[in-house]
Amino acid sequence: MSPIIPMLYGACFLVLLVLAIRLMGRGFVAAGKRRKPTTGRVHPELLDDQGNITGEPLLTVRFSDSSETSAPASQDSPDRPEA
Repeated sequence: MSPIIPMLYGACFLVLLVLAIRLMGRGFVAAGKRRKPTTGRVHPELLDDQGNITGEPLLTVRFSDSSETSAPASQDSPDRPEA
């Protein structure tokens, strides 16, 4: 094996190590900074034509764990085969 290959491997390793440490440092600095809370912003779909917040009920979705059991199907459910 040529002696240049281990030296090239070592140089690449050191460059990548320095880049990784710099990237992690930037992440720690960004995580330590406090952000200003954003206030006063309303999603455009919640506003009517005049710019007022609509009073319409919102559609919500709740995701549950797979360990939770669902409600039993009713007797007249079309998804349930007849006995």
